[in-house]
Amino acid sequence: MRTAHADATASRRSALFATALGECGLAWQDEALVNVLLPAGDAAATRSLLRHLSGAEEVAEPWPPFVQEAVAGMQALLRGEAVSLAAVPLAWSRVGAFERRVYGITQRLAPGETSTYGDVARALGDPSAARAVGVALGRNPWPLVVPCHRVLAAGGKLGGFSAPGGVATKERLLAIEAPLARREGELF
Repeated sequence: MRTAHADATASRRSALFATALGECGLAWQDEALVNVLLPAGDAAATRSLLRHLSGAEEVAEPWPPFVQEAVAGMQALLRGEAVSLAAVPLAWSRVGAFERRVYGITQRLAPGETSTYGDVARALGDPSAARAVGVALGRNPWPLVVPCHRVLAAGGKLGGFSAPGGVATKERLLAIEAPLARREGELF
């Protein structure tokens, strides 16, 4: 007898791909990403964690065009190129309404730009929701695509980071993107 979870994950696929940060992974179902995973050490560890999180079967290239585009965008971003991943299709039904709002605001942050949990809470219309914003970002299933690493604690402190590698990974991501930051008064 198949379980509902087994039925839900039966059509999920996953892939690992090389980046400047290490082996990343992603999983998809239908035409949307279900998970994105930053390097969890070596490829075997990333593969194992991705399988645990997504329940997806790993497949070799060629991947569907939307997956190829997402991978190319993430690889470019991790090489320090100013690319937007906002058009990458995500399985929004996997997250709640509050998370969708938080992630939507976070996706507007350009490479090299940062914000704070408090700023995101104010953009939501609830300045007291900074802690809830942090919790939502800690549950983000799509790091890089929803660039939670660009959201900092008050005073520009790094805050937490739930992706593999923790705050050290957040620091690396911010360092990769730092040259892309617009300087105050810069128009182009």
